[in-house]
Amino acid sequence: MDPQRSEDIHHSVAGRSTAKEAQLRVERVVTSGTFSLDGGTWEVDNNVWLVGDDREVLVIDAAHDAAAVAEAVGDRRVSAIVCTHAHDDHVNAAPELAALTGAPVLLHPDDEVLWKLAHQSATPGGRLADGQLLRVGGCAVHVLHTPGHAPGAVCLYVPELGVLFSGDTLFKGGPGATGRSYSDFPTIISSISRTLLTLPGETVVHTGHGEDTSIGAEAPQLEDWIRRGH
Repeated sequence: MDPQRSEDIHHSVAGRSTAKEAQLRVERVVTSGTFSLDGGTWEVDNNVWLVGDDREVLVIDAAHDAAAVAEAVGDRRVSAIVCTHAHDDHVNAAPELAALTGAPVLLHPDDEVLWKLAHQSATPGGRLADGQLLRVGGCAVHVLHTPGHAPGAVCLYVPELGVLFSGDTLFKGGPGATGRSYSDFPTIISSISRTLLTLPGETVVHTGHGEDTSIGAEAPQLEDWIRRGH
């Protein structure tokens, strides 16, 4: 397994309580492992996202290595562990991280079928819903249900930071894969066009794998994706 990489992405806003309070910021931990579905297994690197301040943090997609994520969290309180979807590479470290931090694991109920493929005994601690607001460091995190890559896939939009955590719904250069069980290409195109591409063009997109992009960079390519069919 490749070594874990951690970096601060430097999207931040000033804290509101005192002049000394640290800024709300986004951090990334890259972990390595495997993704398995439909009888196949692939080596993958995953982006684990942390959004918060010096006191508390929201963890997005606890992948592969709970200890590495916990080390990045440090002594901060974890308000929740949010799953953008339940493919095993995005949730395989979630129960262990929950045990380490005491934070609930949150998942959209439409992805429980995929969760059960990864975890036969552990269960999520709470449900996500479209339009739900999560809060961390005094900032609102908007839950957007964006099915297609998985039936319960969600993206997380933080307007105060101008960022979107897209999971595997949107990448640099196109939508997430839809060639495996529980996925559907017309559905992901609908999610992207109706929900994500309506966000401000300058919105930075933090993806589940690979490089960042922006809404403005991806929007002009929609018709090309539809024509190519993936």
